[in-house]
Amino acid sequence: MRRRLIQSTLAVVLVVIAVFGVSLVIVETRTISSSAQERVDSEALRLASIVDSRIIGHEDITAEILKDQVTDERYAVIRIPGRDPIEIGTKPIGDVIHHTAPGEEGEKVTVQEPRSSVTKEVGRTLLIIAAVALLAIIAAVLLAVRQANRLASPLTDLAETAERLGSGDPRPRHKRYGVPELDRVADVLDSSAERIARMLTAERRLAADASHQLRTPLTALSMRLEEITLTDDPATVKEEATIALTQVERLTDVVERLLTNARDPRNGSAVSFDLDEVIKQQLEEWRPAYRSSGRAIVSSGKRHLRAVGTPGAVAQVLAALIENSLMHGGGTVALRTRVTGNQSVVEVTDEGPGVPADLGARIFERAISGRNSTGIGLAVARDLAEADGGRLELLQAQPPVFGLFLSRTPLKKPLVDEEPEPTVR
Repeated sequence: MRRRLIQSTLAVVLVVIAVFGVSLVIVETRTISSSAQERVDSEALRLASIVDSRIIGHEDITAEILKDQVTDERYAVIRIPGRDPIEIGTKPIGDVIHHTAPGEEGEKVTVQEPRSSVTKEVGRTLLIIAAVALLAIIAAVLLAVRQANRLASPLTDLAETAERLGSGDPRPRHKRYGVPELDRVADVLDSSAERIARMLTAERRLAADASHQLRTPLTALSMRLEEITLTDDPATVKEEATIALTQVERLTDVVERLLTNARDPRNGSAVSFDLDEVIKQQLEEWRPAYRSSGRAIVSSGKRHLRAVGTPGAVAQVLAALIENSLMHGGGTVALRTRVTGNQSVVEVTDEGPGVPADLGARIFERAISGRNSTGIGLAVARDLAEADGGRLELLQAQPPVFGLFLSRTPLKKPLVDEEPEPTVR
């Protein structure tokens, strides 16, 4: 591209120099020739006037007397009737410029100048014009190189940016070049880079969330299937298969929910549901894991609460909190339900050491964990809660108390009083 820009600029300059240079040479040649002819004519008339004045004054007219009146490179012949011609200077050889001027006393004065003097002057003029043209060509080449670099370098940068985008590096460069068209391309590439970066981030986040959220349900499903393979009782097989099918449905709901949040976190599918059913489901799912670790999981609080949200998403939030207590907490894990204002609240607490003070304000950030875990679970849980208009908060650090707040709807049957003692479900 640089070569083409330089060649095109140089071609334009050469055409302009050729057109105007040839015209200038023709005009200057004619001007010099006309000027030389006028000088010869003027000198012939002047010399004729001098001869007239000397004839009228009866003064001598010789070559010695008049030689100072004729320029060195010119030749003059004075013809006076009744006298021999008077020659001044050396007669030129070859083509000449001449003029004959008649005098008032009948004399004739002829002045000649060699045309070579005109040719020399034309040659000097041509050299000047050629030098100017050469300087113009050099200036044009330098300007063309500068313009070519100014245009080609940004295009090279833009090509590198596009290549980086294609290779998976979506960092925008935010570099501009002062050329509106190129800056527009740079704007588009930067915008595309930002969109690609967001898409890649969303895909990586979806993969991490899916890996984290599906790990526990798949483990539970695997345990159910193992129990089926170890029993010959048809009733037990049927019961375990039914539970496994329920867990498969939950896995499907989890995947759909993750995909929905990846496309648009605000795109919730909130409905009114029975909160007791979701809590019961979680207790049944997590009880084997707690039992194997020598711990218990219980629930208490108001019954028959209804909440507005996505049952699958609420189940995932509670699963994240229960798993967090299993991994980082201690003692019995309790799920308490209560009502505050127009919200149903599910609190998850355990008897462990709680959340460190330095992590309290950042516990819901991604990659933040008190131990060697992924730090994704609570961040995903918070996103799922907010997608349905709820919120997830750390109500107390030590002992830890997490609260899931959900909007509720009026119940068709009155709420019963809060149970005074925890009941294992």
